[in-house]
Amino acid sequence: MVSLNEPIARDGGLIQWPVLAISGSLEVRLAETESEVEAAQALRYRVFYEEMNALACAKMQATRRDFDRFDGFCDHLLVVDRAVHDEDGQPRVVGTYRLMRGEQAVRAGGFYTAGEYDIAPMLAALRDGTRALELGRSCILKSYRARPGTMQLLWRGVMAYVTRFSCDLMFGCASLQGTNPDQLALPLSYLHHFHAMPAALRVRALPGLYVDMNRMARENIVERDALRALPPLIKGYVRAGCMIGDGAVIDRQFGTTDVLIYFPISCMDPRYRSRFAKTD
Repeated sequence: MVSLNEPIARDGGLIQWPVLAISGSLEVRLAETESEVEAAQALRYRVFYEEMNALACAKMQATRRDFDRFDGFCDHLLVVDRAVHDEDGQPRVVGTYRLMRGEQAVRAGGFYTAGEYDIAPMLAALRDGTRALELGRSCILKSYRARPGTMQLLWRGVMAYVTRFSCDLMFGCASLQGTNPDQLALPLSYLHHFHAMPAALRVRALPGLYVDMNRMARENIVERDALRALPPLIKGYVRAGCMIGDGAVIDRQFGTTDVLIYFPISCMDPRYRSRFAKTD
């Protein structure tokens, strides 16, 4: 794990990166200790398993943490509330994002997304020196979702991370609640028709997992209604300029329908780049 605030070696020298973003009592930073990673996992458990009814194994139920084999190889971005403390006296973790770079994925034996999508052609097509960053396990404590700035702080942290590690591409799985694609026909079809990756680049769901997203004709889609049907995170992605892979995947454990997010940094809407690049 790394700290966004500590200098790192780059081209033979040290570069000092900007201070962490702060908004009121909230700040965004990377987890630097095992206890902070566990706090992120506990938040994930609370949101995914207690609130959204994902299926937890016995060990998860006993520890009340969401975890998998990738956690130990990733960096964990946190939004903490310095005005509220947990039972250990540490600032409360109220938001989190899991970040994995290519070199971390090599040590982990691959990216999480590869369990749902064939990303090998995408990775092979990257130009020499292009750095990919996988985004995942994003969640915010329910009482903070409507609080101005929480999601924005997470994104400012992501963009600081992207800058620090010279990432050119963000990708990952993003989820819609529910496992019946017919009930998600409007948002899935909207993503398919209006935000699909170019055919030459398209990432496809793995055989046996592939669910057709083209469930409504383009001319029958009212964009305003479709945007309203999207989860806030996916809505933010598409508004900022991301593209969507070919096919959805049903995730029975989490009770979701997943789509592939493909987001070259060069395609980011300048308004979003400006908004999330600044720090306080």
